[in-house]
Amino acid sequence: MINHFLSTYQMSQQEIHDLLNAAQHYHGINNGGTLLPLDTLRGKMVGLLFFEPSTRTKSSFERAAKNLGAEVVELQTASSSLVKGESVLDTARTLQAMGISALVVRHASSGIPEFLAQKLDIPVINAGDGWHQHPTQAMLDLLTIRQEYDTLAGRKVLFVGDIRHSRVARSNLFAMQAMGLKVQMAGPPTLVPPEMSALGAELVADVDLALAEADVVYLLRIQWERQQGGLLPSLAEYADYYGINNRRLELMKKEAIIMHPGPVNVGVELSAAAYDSPRSRIIKQINNGVAVRMAVLDRVLT
Repeated sequence: MINHFLSTYQMSQQEIHDLLNAAQHYHGINNGGTLLPLDTLRGKMVGLLFFEPSTRTKSSFERAAKNLGAEVVELQTASSSLVKGESVLDTARTLQAMGISALVVRHASSGIPEFLAQKLDIPVINAGDGWHQHPTQAMLDLLTIRQEYDTLAGRKVLFVGDIRHSRVARSNLFAMQAMGLKVQMAGPPTLVPPEMSALGAELVADVDLALAEADVVYLLRIQWERQQGGLLPSLAEYADYYGINNRRLELMKKEAIIMHPGPVNVGVELSAAAYDSPRSRIIKQINNGVAVRMAVLDRVLT
């Protein structure tokens, strides 16, 4: 059976635990002076098929594959036959015919990675699809939190921002619940869909009160590229009501940390002072992304 990595939905606690352990192992290798690349995926070829802009995810998948000894083929979609009308499926089949061992896919439409997984004979890894899922982001977030605290169960995570359009929030909700974390969500009412409550999140209105109780404050980017008009009056008003500034930093628990999946809108989701504060783990998340994606590639290809 082909081992895809498409979603955190229905991932078991043991599956997540094993993946985080593997990622922590690779984190030690990446940051401990080990001579890279490893031989783990020598002879393998990883294809990157990104239909949306990406810095952190695409670069870290490329770095992860090369660290494991694999070759990387990155298709530049803007200069490929896609602009001539070739379908996503035909493009993916072309890469498969060229001998790639696994395909990493990002697409603006929800469900594209799962569709390709049903049609291809190689593992497919979801690098983000629409508002739906971003499973490797959820894994690197859990790794970052686990590095901070001895146990995950019982920790409280507050997501603040554009929940409606966030595949990061959805992926994390499923994964965090599997690991016993308590998830709260807050933001403008137009950007916090009520159905998140049915999925297990606690929706909160008083951000300041929730901040004071959270172990992790997870800020989400305002995604203008996915929004219809009228959902948000202005960025300045959002920053005032929901952004993390000096006053809100003082409300947080002493040991609480700040996370953000990037890219960060400094001055909107958080102030420059909050970004650079000792609470911030944003750079650590980026570092952990390489280790997590090494663990995922190892899982699907060995």
